[in-house]
Amino acid sequence: MGFKQNLSEFLASKPLYYDKIDLSRMPKAYAEVAPHLRLGSVVHLIGTNGKGSTGRMLATLLMHEGFGVGHYSSPHIVSFNERVWIDGSDASDETLERAHRKLMGWLRSETAESLSYFEYTTLLALVAFEGLDYIVLEAGLGGEFDATGVVPKTLSVVTPIGIDHQAFLGETIGEIAATKLRSIDRRALLARQNDARVYRVAEGIAAQKGAELYRAEEVVEDTYRRMIEEAAASLEWPRYLVDNAETAAAAFRLLCGKYPDPELYRRIRLKGRFEKIAPNVILDVGHNPLGAKAVAEALDGEKRILVYNALSDKDVEEILGILKPVVERVEIIPIESERAMALEKICDIAEKTGLEVENFRRVESKKRYLVFGSFVVAEAFLKRFEAVR
Repeated sequence: MGFKQNLSEFLASKPLYYDKIDLSRMPKAYAEVAPHLRLGSVVHLIGTNGKGSTGRMLATLLMHEGFGVGHYSSPHIVSFNERVWIDGSDASDETLERAHRKLMGWLRSETAESLSYFEYTTLLALVAFEGLDYIVLEAGLGGEFDATGVVPKTLSVVTPIGIDHQAFLGETIGEIAATKLRSIDRRALLARQNDARVYRVAEGIAAQKGAELYRAEEVVEDTYRRMIEEAAASLEWPRYLVDNAETAAAAFRLLCGKYPDPELYRRIRLKGRFEKIAPNVILDVGHNPLGAKAVAEALDGEKRILVYNALSDKDVEEILGILKPVVERVEIIPIESERAMALEKICDIAEKTGLEVENFRRVESKKRYLVFGSFVVAEAFLKRFEAVR
């Protein structure tokens, strides 16, 4: 039975993906554990892109203000522990195991067995975060029916919304935005959006719920925005990370009534977000058209070899079309996922787009690389890259 298994064994017994999700399962499970939980203020991040980096920025800023902070994000790149960040560090195996034992004591065994991987790990993180002042909780998929949406929120932060996961969220920007935004409670903060329809949907849902709605660019004054940009320039952050920093600053101000010290941005460490992991290698876990557009703008015409792969639900044709101006050629790296797109299909799309395609073999010191295409691609690349360093 699950309650006799350690955490790694228990999670290994659960499938990562579902074609259909029982939407009643997580609320029932949360009702079983809620009477036992002592949670701080919850900041819920929803959106298509930028949740991980915005959440880590906000969590770091709150931590340096003297608060106890937990940040729950997904998926991880190398280690599961990355998903549960507490006061500046990934949770230890011992911390997670203690939370697992405690959670198993609160849940009925049949409930624990029924939960999906993401549902169980969401509850696990909440247990690990007990007693902290703030919990920065990143939605996995959507918002309204996401496992993270069961927790009462102090503030919802809406990062840029674009087209992704249409099978679950809807086919249009309006449908996707509505699915995500229906998760808001009392207060919501909108990051800068790429599509004006998101603002209209947000205003309508906020009015229906009687929620306060803020825009990051209106919360952050020009003088402070320039301070963010100066700090970001020293870190060589691309534009999209500067925008995410603005959103984090706006959230901090709504929570604390003031701006964070702009020097604190230099202490933020972001894995897989336009990360220079070597002098000639940039790693970005973007995996959809919105992410591709942000990376292409950041490279500003600089050509790189694209190390790439994709899951079967991604619009590879649009993504490669967006990246084409900054791609010298595409090198396909194998990934381990039941949802991986057939390599032949990716090659056909790349060639149709007018891009040369090869298999990835190794990083050459005189070539420049962009590794792009989700956490699964990042993990596959890092395993091979670290092995030869």
